[in-house]
Amino acid sequence: MNTTNTDNTTSPVKEPPKMPGALPLLGHMLKFGKNPFQYMMNLRESLGEIGEFRMFHQKMVLMTGPEANEAFFRAPDAQLDQSQAYKIMTPIFGKGVVFDAPPHKKDQQLKMLMPVLRDKPMRGYAQVIVQEVEQMIAGWGDTGEIDLLEFMKELTIYTSSHCLLGDEFRYELNEEFAKIYHDLEKGVNPLAFVFPYLPLPVFRRRDKARARLQELVTGIIAKRALKTEKSEDAFQLLIESKYDDGSHLSAHEITGMLIGTIFAGHHTTAGTAAWTLLELARRPEALVVVLKELDELFGTDGEVTFQSLREIPALENVIKEVLRLHPPLIFLIRKVMKDFHFKGYTVKAGKYVCASPRVSHRIAEVFPEPEKFDPDRYSEARQEDALPFSWIAFGGGKHKCTGNAFAMLQLKAIFSILLRRYTFELVDEKDHYQDDFTQMVVQPVSPCRVRYIKRKTIKTATVESTLTEAQENRQTGSGFHIKIDRELCQGHATCMAEAPELFQVDEAGNLTVLQENPALDLLGKARQAEKYCPTKAIIVNLINE
Repeated sequence: MNTTNTDNTTSPVKEPPKMPGALPLLGHMLKFGKNPFQYMMNLRESLGEIGEFRMFHQKMVLMTGPEANEAFFRAPDAQLDQSQAYKIMTPIFGKGVVFDAPPHKKDQQLKMLMPVLRDKPMRGYAQVIVQEVEQMIAGWGDTGEIDLLEFMKELTIYTSSHCLLGDEFRYELNEEFAKIYHDLEKGVNPLAFVFPYLPLPVFRRRDKARARLQELVTGIIAKRALKTEKSEDAFQLLIESKYDDGSHLSAHEITGMLIGTIFAGHHTTAGTAAWTLLELARRPEALVVVLKELDELFGTDGEVTFQSLREIPALENVIKEVLRLHPPLIFLIRKVMKDFHFKGYTVKAGKYVCASPRVSHRIAEVFPEPEKFDPDRYSEARQEDALPFSWIAFGGGKHKCTGNAFAMLQLKAIFSILLRRYTFELVDEKDHYQDDFTQMVVQPVSPCRVRYIKRKTIKTATVESTLTEAQENRQTGSGFHIKIDRELCQGHATCMAEAPELFQVDEAGNLTVLQENPALDLLGKARQAEKYCPTKAIIVNLINE
């Protein structure tokens, strides 16, 4: 239920309650900076689902819980502006790129990247990721120790760059690019939200890395222009893309958008991958369930495909629970451009509002026993995440992370190989493995050591019979109805791949429903489209006689 009221001018202005204890100049920055998550948890406990605090001179309003999240994510850009809030990324992406671009230009830039995240290219990424995992562990032997976070950072930068950026970044520039990316990533620092250009070493390295990457990009563009055979990666897509006025992207813009692409594919995935393995290592009972599923599906050497990765519910539920407890982003921010109303409160223009996945994921009324690691929350029987905007690890609304489908594919592909080859044990005490809140992207505290042991026996894969489409469609009713939430649709075109008789997505990402009330013989395909839509924009309802 959307409780935002953008037109209510008659009710008296009541501002959100404020957290006490603000210091002159600093506001609540000291307490917030020490542990942002704990501070925001305290704010919710003290003030409820909406409350204000201050970071230096910036007034921030935290909104948590499904209703507050829905109001936050569904608000129009003209009211809650994402671009204004993420000026922190301007030194990294570049002036005039994505968040720093005018709205009409930003929309065009984002659409240019969407084809590499659509269903058709996604189907080829599984084999690439599997290949990278096999190469990374080829020399491991029977047992040993690794820093898990560093391993996952290296692995995910290889998988992301190979899938999304092309062979040059993966094979010719892999070491230099990894260093450049590391310096750019470190530039996403909480201080940059308020003071993005302070003359700090971390920001100087960020700017130097951005300049060097543009040099490399310019060189690759020149080399590719001489080739007759064109690549099919995001890089080539951007080289060939044009704005509505017919102009091409500059090397500066291509550099910024490539950074944005790799951030979407890697920025949050390394920490999630590390936490997935850590949670399984300290919970053998959960690991047993996942191993049984993987063994039955793949056996020793079963082929990992795009389709097979879709049908791993136990592993997917583990990943979802990891993302509930350890969402990578501390909060998501918007700048209030026009007064914003929620449940009788008015947030004045000029302030910032933020949503916190981590706080919203720990609301006991939504997720009972919220501190408990429980992958069964997402089972068919319980579906604790069914309430809209309750589980927001990838954000929500039209600005939901466009790379969320790639991230899940990447994680499932990594573990479909890693967990069949090795089991893992914690090297340190369980309490040593904690979240590190010193960075904007939350990851496990480093060092993060684990021991790997090669698996000796793996069960043989079993092929289970699946329901035929006719069996799936044996339900009472004369047909079914398809509803599209246009605010959520991002044009991934997964629905068109599943049911071309029902859905069509054009090059601009616009979705057309070809049959709004089809016959029941297409219900199976429609359900598949509903299930696999990355933004959950499709709702299928039966029509009773």
